[in-house]
Amino acid sequence: MNDANTRHTRAIDTLRQSFGDKLQTGQALRDQHAATLTWLPQQPPDAVLFASDADDVIAAVQIAAAHKMPLIPFGSGTSLEGHVNAPLGGLSLDMSRMTRIIAVNAEDLDVEIEAGVTRDQLNSHLRDSGLFFPIDPGAGNATLGGMAATRASGTTAVRYGTMRDNVVNVTAVLADGQLIRTGQRARKSSAGYDLTRLFVGSEGTLGVITSLTLKVHGIPEVIRAAVCPFPSLGTACAAVIEAIQLALGMARIELLDEVQIRASNAYAGLSLAETPTLFLEFHGSEQATSEQVAMFRSIAESHGCLGFEHAQSTEARNQLWKARHSIFWANKGLRPGTESVATDVCVPISRLADCVTETKADIAELQLVAPLVGHVGDGNFHVQVLIDMANAAEVARARTFLERLARRALAMAGTCTGEHGIGQGKRGYLADEHGAAVAVMRRIKQALDPDGLFNPGKIFP
Repeated sequence: MNDANTRHTRAIDTLRQSFGDKLQTGQALRDQHAATLTWLPQQPPDAVLFASDADDVIAAVQIAAAHKMPLIPFGSGTSLEGHVNAPLGGLSLDMSRMTRIIAVNAEDLDVEIEAGVTRDQLNSHLRDSGLFFPIDPGAGNATLGGMAATRASGTTAVRYGTMRDNVVNVTAVLADGQLIRTGQRARKSSAGYDLTRLFVGSEGTLGVITSLTLKVHGIPEVIRAAVCPFPSLGTACAAVIEAIQLALGMARIELLDEVQIRASNAYAGLSLAETPTLFLEFHGSEQATSEQVAMFRSIAESHGCLGFEHAQSTEARNQLWKARHSIFWANKGLRPGTESVATDVCVPISRLADCVTETKADIAELQLVAPLVGHVGDGNFHVQVLIDMANAAEVARARTFLERLARRALAMAGTCTGEHGIGQGKRGYLADEHGAAVAVMRRIKQALDPDGLFNPGKIFP
């Protein structure tokens, strides 16, 4: 048994004495706490601890630190870049039992919650108050602590921003077991460094988020949805760019390419035209949303749209959005038996059409099956590559595609990841995107986590 294994065994013994049945070491559970939604190899932890509150987190961090045992925060495992893997073994700290909604401050439009609360749980709790939390990454069971840690966004970012814009403060446990709060509930402050933004997007590498304060919004008076097919990706993107440049206040602008529409039709029993299609949502008053719908329809028609269908009732809107909400499993069904690799990039809105068009050309050249969907209102799109892992040539083509996509986005003044994060999967692009600033990030990591125990192997190569 090597030195690390010895330390981890001793740490597990101490954790078991302190936590009893909250600590689990069964192989199946450990495997569930490793990478499950990516083609990266699974690297399970040595043990899983289900924390009930901040005191549990503090105690776990102190024990892990005393034994130099890595600690990997775990929300619900929906991340896509290997964030929950344990490459050096260690303890997976599962936050899913930390589900208290501490306070709803309706007058101030904010809520205080524990990190294990999911967005679906929060919105269910808020519904009767006329409020909602708008950030929608597509996974309703994503924990809000995890969403903050990965700086998630999603379909509504064009109107409501990302987690970066909606986290007021966090409470986090540092490597020495100290619990800190990064700010007050005031909507702005000039007091000291912005530690909140430092922890939002830190991917569990600087500390463990135990609770957070979030902005919430009033449920819109009227919500309208629309579906608009186009003859090409270029014309669809051109319509989006014009609408954004005219500051047309849309809440969602989703683009599905023809491959994605085909997959969604087959999976959800729909009959949408298999052509690039925009799915849109408009929030506001009766008059404002009516005007927005009319304005976008005019823009779409000027770019040659093939139709325009809109709806206001919840049932009708859900039907229009059915194709968008089913994409992950729809794509899995498009090519059974293959591995699904989801990736994303984001570029300035003026380069969106170029980036999407060149990406589609790459998919064709490399003979891949790769549906494309995007939150294109802010220049962000995703590609879900379906790969036969037994076909070495196809795997190599897929790697070539992923490399080209990230490099293309960077060359267009974009980012290698708009919302998935770096994790393990995109560490190789960090220096190209941030240059000398990576050394500054490393110094911050060293200052807050000198032993490198918090989520090692993530972000930095």
